[in-house]
Amino acid sequence: MSDLDQALKNLVIANRILAHQNVVDAYGHVSMRHPTNPTHFLLSRSRSPELVTEDDIMEFTLDGKVVGNDKRPPYLERFIHGSLYESRSDVHAVVHSHAEETLPFGLTDVPLKPVIHVASSMGATIPVWDIAEKFGSNTNLLVTNVDQGRDLATRLGKGRIALMRGHGFAAAGGTVMDVVRLSVYLPVNARVMTAAMRLSPNFKALAPGEIEVAAAFNPKAPESWRAWEYWARRAGVGERLGEMP
Repeated sequence: MSDLDQALKNLVIANRILAHQNVVDAYGHVSMRHPTNPTHFLLSRSRSPELVTEDDIMEFTLDGKVVGNDKRPPYLERFIHGSLYESRSDVHAVVHSHAEETLPFGLTDVPLKPVIHVASSMGATIPVWDIAEKFGSNTNLLVTNVDQGRDLATRLGKGRIALMRGHGFAAAGGTVMDVVRLSVYLPVNARVMTAAMRLSPNFKALAPGEIEVAAAFNPKAPESWRAWEYWARRAGVGERLGEMP
């Protein structure tokens, strides 16, 4: 199997996992940097993630232009993905989600912090990007052009997660397995933190050392494959799995 064929299979698996785990619904999307051309990325046509197949995957340049003569409608917010790849050579997969558990932390002055070990890769500081700061209060909050995407990428900086005020979050990862894992556990972390704050305002977040130790992701580790395989099979796409790395 070619690198591109494997990438397409993994991207379908990622879509289905995120849908099954309720990270995305009819909206939201996941992409991968092209495995042999780092100036391009792969993203489904405008379709709900639970329905995506290999045939739905389109190829784009980093400024969000369709490669070739594919006339199918793309996602409006493909500029989130292209801009993150453009700004960070270490990013090879991107997720955009509207997970409601994360939304309150983009609307209030309460910062989202890692409180459970499986979400440690989110990092200690999660920035909030408010589209109105630069583009005014007459947008629909969607990232629909390169300038907006690049502004979001600037706010993300070297981090892994940026919350989007009134919208959702963007997540960046070194591999598609990595970013899916992060995106699955980010809403879980938000739920746990919200529950802890109901009990006491003095909850204990992960310490910097705990974040550093727990955040390292090795896609070839058995525990990484274990989660990927489990989620894929529960999402009904186990037959697309290759061999364990």
